[in-house]
Amino acid sequence: MAKSWREVKCELNSDKSGVIWDLILYVPTVGFLLLIGLRYWYTDESSMLGEGLMFLGFFFFIVAANRISRRLLLMPSSPVGLDIRKEHIAMILKNGEKRLLMRDIRFFSDKAGKSFGLTGMDERGSKQQYVFHKGQFSTDDFDKIGKALAFYK
Repeated sequence: MAKSWREVKCELNSDKSGVIWDLILYVPTVGFLLLIGLRYWYTDESSMLGEGLMFLGFFFFIVAANRISRRLLLMPSSPVGLDIRKEHIAMILKNGEKRLLMRDIRFFSDKAGKSFGLTGMDERGSKQQYVFHKGQFSTDDFDKIGKALAFYK
């Protein structure tokens, strides 16, 4: 029997060009927040402002590290494969586990068409959220996946 257009299987690659853009965005932001926070912290006038800026700097550092490690597929919970079927969407994680989205599946794409998000309930009943970037797929796979997932909008 022929495979339906709604059934797609692909593997993900690390998105090195996206990582460069993330570094261009986050390195100056984190650097300025930490440097300005240090400046205010060591002046006697407003150490509260310095503490707030330091907190924001470290917070954005953690966000950037998480985002970059997920784009490079370094995290054990990063999806390295995607299998879309009529019944479920399966994500093969880097640590070898298979996570199935079975209920309440939603597909969110951005207006530029460079990334999309998937949410849903897995087989254990917990909510899962994943963000995928265009650079992680081949061009042909990204178009097929967008077409197959449009059903879940």
